[in-house]
Amino acid sequence: MSDDVVSAKDATNRQETPAIDMKLEVVVIPVSDVERAKRFYGGLGWRLDADFAVGDTFRVVQFTPQGSASSIHFGTGITSAVPGSVQGLYLVVSDIEAAYAELVAYGVDATEVSYRTGPGQPAIKGRDPERRSYNSFTSFKDPDGNAWLLQEITTRLPGRVDAATTFATSVELEAALRRAAAAHGEHEKRRGGERDENWPDWYAGYMVAEQTGQPLPT
Repeated sequence: MSDDVVSAKDATNRQETPAIDMKLEVVVIPVSDVERAKRFYGGLGWRLDADFAVGDTFRVVQFTPQGSASSIHFGTGITSAVPGSVQGLYLVVSDIEAAYAELVAYGVDATEVSYRTGPGQPAIKGRDPERRSYNSFTSFKDPDGNAWLLQEITTRLPGRVDAATTFATSVELEAALRRAAAAHGEHEKRRGGERDENWPDWYAGYMVAEQTGQPLPT
C-alpha cells in the first residue's frame, strides 16, 4: 500500500473521530514595564483576573477583555519574546464605531475607522457603508507597541462557529436584537405592512442564523 493511500486513510479516520474541544485560553503579551502595562489594560476596562508574584523573578498578570472567553498574560519570567513584538491581535466587536469611541474615551490613540472591500485591498476611510462583516477596522497599540486590531463582525461565515448561539454580554445581546428588529421591519414591509404575530420565532431564527453563518430569513 502506498504512503499516499495510508495518509488518506489516516485523514479520514481523524475526521470521523470526535475531536476534543481545545479552547484558546490565554495569549502571552511581552512587556517591558509590568506596572505600566497593568495600568494601560486596566484603563481599557478589561477585567483583572490575577496578579501573582513569586519572589523577584516571576510574576503573572491576567486581564480579560469585556465579553471575551480568552485572556492575556504579561509579567516577569513568563516569555523571552521582545516587548512590543506581538502584532495583529484581533478583537471582534459588533459595532466598530462604538468601539472606536470607547477607546478614544479611555485615552487610547486608536486609528480612525476604515474598511476594505476585500482581503488585501487598500483601506478606505470610514465604516463599510454596507455594514458587511469582516470589512471594518480600527487599531491601537499598548505602551510597548504590541498591536491590536478591532474588526466588526455581526454575521459569521458558514462553518466558522458551532451551532450553539451565545451572547457574552447584555450589550452584545441588545445589539443583536436591534439588528433582528431592523431586519424584521423589512420583513413586515414585504408582507404589505401586515403585523407578524410570530415575530419572536422570526427574531430567534434570525439571531441564530446570523451568529452561526446560516442563510438569514427574509
